[in-house]
Amino acid sequence: MIRSLLLPLVSALALQATAAHASNDATAAYPNKPVRIIVPVAPGGSADKLTRTLADKLGVLWGQSVVVENVAGASGTIGAAKVAKAAPDGYTLLQQGEGLTLNSLLFAQLPYDTQKAFTPIIKAVVNPQVLVVNPGTGLNTLGEYIARAKARPQSISLGLPGNGGIAHVAHEILTQETGAKVNYIPYPGGGPASLDVLGGHTDATLITLAAVTEYVRAGKLRALAVTTPYRSDALPQVPTMAEAGVPGFSVESWQGYFAPAGTPAPIIAKINRDLQTVLQAPDVRAQLEHMGFKIAGGSPADLGKSIQSERPRYAKAIQSAGLSLR
Repeated sequence: MIRSLLLPLVSALALQATAAHASNDATAAYPNKPVRIIVPVAPGGSADKLTRTLADKLGVLWGQSVVVENVAGASGTIGAAKVAKAAPDGYTLLQQGEGLTLNSLLFAQLPYDTQKAFTPIIKAVVNPQVLVVNPGTGLNTLGEYIARAKARPQSISLGLPGNGGIAHVAHEILTQETGAKVNYIPYPGGGPASLDVLGGHTDATLITLAAVTEYVRAGKLRALAVTTPYRSDALPQVPTMAEAGVPGFSVESWQGYFAPAGTPAPIIAKINRDLQTVLQAPDVRAQLEHMGFKIAGGSPADLGKSIQSERPRYAKAIQSAGLSLR
């Protein structure tokens, strides 16, 4: 009788041990097939440039293809939803920044629970937003930009890399503080937004600096100011908005990586560790800093804390501006 009672228990324990062993083997072998990183904006912007740079290096490190897939639309929520529904095995990752928090504040409903659907991996970089104009506008300084936008409200067309994104929120803060009102034109990403300014179809864009550094250096775009309280080493001649006449102005954006909730902790730790290695490689660091990024790094927990700390500030700015994507 004792034997008959113990047999099921022993069998259950054996199955658990086998499953645990198989799980450990899968984690140790990760990755043993191609990894996909979803970038939820159109190609050509800073998020795309960053991710393709890191993906190339991760592919070499892992001996596996790391495929970048652009899934634009609905301010990044379509791409994020695709990752939220993916298997939590580390083979589908999400590139995102503060847009993850902003969307949860701007949309009445999302196809996922922002605070439960994703596991943070790493904050890869931080970077300023920069206000750039087509030289043909005749605008040479932030003061001139503000003066024209106040004297002739909505006469300046401002392309936005996404509706309700960090650029939108940053410019709304600028509007609240200066009264500068422009005509917002949303795009599915920074690439298309900057191309239309280059072509003279729109007057300006507020965009992650790394997306337009080469255009500014070549004189094809004129940079009026960065949103951070510090100048960028990539374009040190460009003043901060605080220096250019808006005291105390400060908005810093970031970009990082996430996995679907439930992804095993050892896999998250490995991706974090390997991304740290890639980010600190001298050639990668030099390339990203030349674009205008600042290397961040840190643990998954650090990224989680950062997201929680920024939420109240963005909620206040969005409420004050009356923004909504319902």
